[in-house]
Amino acid sequence: MLSLHMCNYIPKEQQMTKDSPTIEALTGKTVTIEVNAHKVEMPAGPATGLEIKNAAIKQGVNIQPNFVLQVELPNGSSKVVGDDDKVPLTEHLAFTAIAADDNS
Repeated sequence: MLSLHMCNYIPKEQQMTKDSPTIEALTGKTVTIEVNAHKVEMPAGPATGLEIKNAAIKQGVNIQPNFVLQVELPNGSSKVVGDDDKVPLTEHLAFTAIAADDNS
């Protein structure tokens, strides 16, 4: 006879981890964000700063992977997004990416 906890067994290769794709990514849903005023299509759900920059580069935005990424906040300020920081993406979320040595 199987015990109750055996009925809920999920093989290790099927278990979710922090690096597993989101349900939105698996279903193909996308959102349109902006990077330096250019529209960028991304899978819906959270993305890291590096994933956002790489998607923008692949879609023709003139930035480099080492640029500093910032998310523009509703109050007019901005917040730096590190390469490993996860951001929940929503439609029309805006980012700026500038060279690390840009003093403008």
